[in-house]
Amino acid sequence: MKGTTLAELSLSARKRLTDAGIEGAALDARLLVEDLTGTTRTEAITDPDRIIDTDTLSAVDAALIRRISGEPVHRILGYREFHGLRLGLSAETLEPRPDTETLVDAIAPLLADIGEREGACRILDLGTGTGAIALALLAMVPEAHAVGVDISEDALATATRNALDLGLSERFIGVKSNWFEAISGQFDAIVSNPPYICSAEIETLQKEVRNFDPLRALDGGIDGLDAYRIIARESARHLEVGGVVAVEIGSSQKAEVTDIFLDAGFLLKTALRDLAGNDRVLMFTGGGKA
Repeated sequence: MKGTTLAELSLSARKRLTDAGIEGAALDARLLVEDLTGTTRTEAITDPDRIIDTDTLSAVDAALIRRISGEPVHRILGYREFHGLRLGLSAETLEPRPDTETLVDAIAPLLADIGEREGACRILDLGTGTGAIALALLAMVPEAHAVGVDISEDALATATRNALDLGLSERFIGVKSNWFEAISGQFDAIVSNPPYICSAEIETLQKEVRNFDPLRALDGGIDGLDAYRIIARESARHLEVGGVVAVEIGSSQKAEVTDIFLDAGFLLKTALRDLAGNDRVLMFTGGGKA
């Protein structure tokens, strides 16, 4: 009896997600089928009649049920690509998104200049999660070393494992800390994608975000600005002369976050938008040690 082919499986998966009203159904179906069958886009074209074994069919079925229930495709896969790096995910890590690559691209040239001039540079990544920002910068700047801070042991274990898998573990260390509480020393760059959603808005987020991203990586307090106040208040004593602080922001928070840092004695160096044209990254100078 003829089994299910790769082409048939791909078509069926796409139809199930489409019929369930899943946004991006075609892409999600392709990602799940490729990952669970161990095939590529090229093989889908060159070997569409490949027979898929029953265990794999069951695994794809289970994954589709999870996606239809609202679980994001990358949570099901257990990893996500970020700035060309494959990063493992866990329950207490925010799923890294392309918008955050804007921060990496903004600060990497500055760190490269420091690394070339000084022979080394130090990065502090606050709320490191998967390690996305820190590890992307380490991959781009060979002279860089990074400390990834998180209050979650699960997140730190995930970031440390990602660093090891990417061959960056010798230049990355994870530290459990509530923001700066366990941090000492100075850094050339302090970076963060902090929680910036207003508490009252959490329930309005897409269910893929609301139900699966960790709440403390999303909830920025009543006005969404709690983390920025902490970073602005504490960064100066941990910043080298000439160092920078770069933060991701919500698309409507540019003025408020800028004011918080200006009031703390910083100067706005750069404001950048993401690929969708939304305000996304602010970079500040000032403060550093004497």
